[in-house]
Amino acid sequence: MKMEWTPQENGLREILTLLKESQSPDTATQRAVQQKLEQLNKYPDFNNYLMFVLTKLVSEDEPTRSLSGLILKNNIKTHYNNLVPSVSNFIKQECLQAVGDPSPLIRATVGILITTIASKGELTTWPELLPALCGMLDSQDYNVCEGAFGALQKICEDSAEALDADSTNRPLDILIPKFLQFFSHSSSKIRSYAIGCVNQFIIQRSQALMFHIDSFLSNLFLVATDEDPEVRKNVCRALVMLLEVRMDRLMPQMHNIIEYMLVRTQDADEGVALEACEFWLSLAEQPICREVLGPHLNRLIPVLVRGMKYSEIDIILLKGDVEEDETVPDKEEDIKPRFHKSKTHTMKATSANTNSSNATENGTSEQTEDEEEDYDDADDDSTLSDWNLRKCSAAALDVLANVFREELLPILVPILKETLFHHDWDIKESGILALGAIAEGCMSGMLNHLPELIPYLINCLNDKKALVRAITCWTLSRYSHWVVSQPHDAYLKPLMTELLKRILDGNKRVQEAACSAFATLEEEACTELVPYLGYILETLVFAFSKYQHKNLLILYDAIGTLADSVGHHLNKPEYINLLMPPLIHKWNVLKDEDKDLFPLLECLSSVATALQSGFLPYCEPVYRRCVSLIQQTLYQHMANTQNPDQFEAPDKDFMIVALDLLSGLAEGLNGHIEKLVVNSNIMELLHHCMQDPMPEVRQSSFALLGDLTKACFQHVRPCIPDFLPILGQNLNPEYISVCNNATWAIGEISIKLGSDTRPYIPLVLTQLVDIINRPNTPKTLLENTAITIGRLGYVCPHDVAPMLHQFVRQWCTSLRNIRDNEEKDSAFRGMCHMITVNPAGVVPDFIFFCDAVASWITPKADLREIFMKILHSFKTQVGEDNWKRFSDQFPPPLSERLTALYGI
Repeated sequence: MKMEWTPQENGLREILTLLKESQSPDTATQRAVQQKLEQLNKYPDFNNYLMFVLTKLVSEDEPTRSLSGLILKNNIKTHYNNLVPSVSNFIKQECLQAVGDPSPLIRATVGILITTIASKGELTTWPELLPALCGMLDSQDYNVCEGAFGALQKICEDSAEALDADSTNRPLDILIPKFLQFFSHSSSKIRSYAIGCVNQFIIQRSQALMFHIDSFLSNLFLVATDEDPEVRKNVCRALVMLLEVRMDRLMPQMHNIIEYMLVRTQDADEGVALEACEFWLSLAEQPICREVLGPHLNRLIPVLVRGMKYSEIDIILLKGDVEEDETVPDKEEDIKPRFHKSKTHTMKATSANTNSSNATENGTSEQTEDEEEDYDDADDDSTLSDWNLRKCSAAALDVLANVFREELLPILVPILKETLFHHDWDIKESGILALGAIAEGCMSGMLNHLPELIPYLINCLNDKKALVRAITCWTLSRYSHWVVSQPHDAYLKPLMTELLKRILDGNKRVQEAACSAFATLEEEACTELVPYLGYILETLVFAFSKYQHKNLLILYDAIGTLADSVGHHLNKPEYINLLMPPLIHKWNVLKDEDKDLFPLLECLSSVATALQSGFLPYCEPVYRRCVSLIQQTLYQHMANTQNPDQFEAPDKDFMIVALDLLSGLAEGLNGHIEKLVVNSNIMELLHHCMQDPMPEVRQSSFALLGDLTKACFQHVRPCIPDFLPILGQNLNPEYISVCNNATWAIGEISIKLGSDTRPYIPLVLTQLVDIINRPNTPKTLLENTAITIGRLGYVCPHDVAPMLHQFVRQWCTSLRNIRDNEEKDSAFRGMCHMITVNPAGVVPDFIFFCDAVASWITPKADLREIFMKILHSFKTQVGEDNWKRFSDQFPPPLSERLTALYGI
């Protein structure tokens, strides 16, 4: 039954006036319109008027009618559950009638409305929707068919799960075969819609699609060479997803699919080429990659390198012909938001073991997430930070280099020889990018080429084209590990000299690339940079006066990384006098609500930790401001929780970064921070932060708690009864970093509390033992957990030793790879105390204890005595024969070390 509803003339006039006003550029007018819309929403049939304007009022222009539909969509989004049934029924009925409107704009708007209603869970209460749209697909009227498909594609995108659910009687069983019929429709737009609809169900492996998979594939192959780029794009997209989901079905055709993708990666339409190029990134992750792709490499690699060349449009967008732009102020919208990485406590591995353990960690699996970031950095620019063919080709070459390693070089080296020395700058530039892309995968094969390539690249840092100088910075940073391992005079010095010149380049993109590359070099070189510190700092400080907004933020990062890399070597009056004035000047001019404080606070945190007592003259104002930032954020959070309508939620990054800077101060100033803590309410604020709902806030507050425990325990001690239960509640490995810092803080507190830790052990020990025994616990968390269990055993051996058998094996394997340091020392003393209390607990796993003891390079004399005593008493107890049988299981290096160090 059709409901008749007719608008009143004056109501219609009022709404049309509103729609006209809402298109006004004046903000005051717009605000007035917003208020009026809110008032009108109180009238039930206001939405009917909007619908009427959209679908019936053909006397009005299309943009106005479409706007009416978009306002209606927002109302449905916000108030759908409050609509009276007569209104929602009227909207649904009108939508279905207008699906085939002659105007493409109105059709699209109606499609959006239908999807919005459907995504409100209304597929179940609007049972006639899908059958109606499905029926319209067969309409002879093109507009009706196209409109219905447009709506269906949006529904497939938004409600993919629901379409495959029992609650809606699995409409997909009907939809999928229906869509497949349209792959060969005469209109390319319809063909594209049909493939696009089916593509929504590949990744979730919908039952209905899997049932029709063969039909889907044969239909795909029929349109593979379609003349319409949108259709080809959807075909490529489908094949890329099928690679992940139904490799078995592609295998018989794999040779042809690779041939096809090779052609498409060179498609005249860049959008198609980009979709096809994703195929190589995806294929590199599949175990069969080597086998199926090997024979095609000699054709694929040249295609990928060609794809790395800047397109003409890229060069225009990047202002590739503008060399000097350093005085042009940055546009605010070009500055990407930065995300603060909160502080995490990690152990340093022993130098002896790093190589063996890391060989496995750099496999290909973890790379792809970082891949896009890496290649966004390679030409970091907001206009281009969209994923494009150049970045995708470079990322694909990178992952393939990690699969095929040296085998790529016979194909690549001739291409590189030709491109690197090409007289067209854009081809040369793409060669330099390719050289950077293979740095990780082909490193060992590149070793004999590097002595001539690195000087060539250092020379390219002076190229007259800014884009060439910029990419050269990035590529050199990818080889910085090799540069640092060579004699300094040969490569590191010339590289550093030229890179520092580029930090002061006249071109902003080059400045940025050089700063990022220099930060990478700093991480690799660490204290090797100490002899050049004065020169480095002069350059970085000069850049302060030169840089525009965006690059300043990267400069902070380069300075922070330098401080992390050289540590206390920065603590010399002449360096402090160079570095601190510009940093403190920025600190003074930035307002409390300015997000530029984040990178500056991060930078200062590294500097404070490195300068140690050298930071004392600057610490008081910095400390006070951090405490006040934390307090302001907590107040805002409380206000927002109590009155969400009146007060906005704060940006908690201000609080997180301030907590981390206080950690840096506590770590750097050590006992000197006591007089700042005593005159502030930091312990009370910390108590609130430790209970914040946001994991990153808790993570940073536990780091600060641990650092304050080490620096001025007298102020932490009175709070322990309140703090320790909270730490115990946060030993949840779902939040790795939170759990990690909580664990570390418990260990630090126990060392200071000594035997007074006893009442708190039941709050934490069971969770710690669970974590150390969980499969797949990350290395850092395992190490911190082992150290904390050891420390608890050190201060309360009788309380922890009874559980020894539950953790001793995992404990020993977790700690054999970390460097000798104070934390390892106290943990091993704890283990020895526990073995003395409960020797039976270690017997079945004694070989692991022997191995862990042998991992020490230089234990303190008294600790060595304790080890000796335990080893010898074990040998005496089991008797000579048993000991021989036992020690015959030792790998030779272990026997040798134990004999040499402990005479056993």
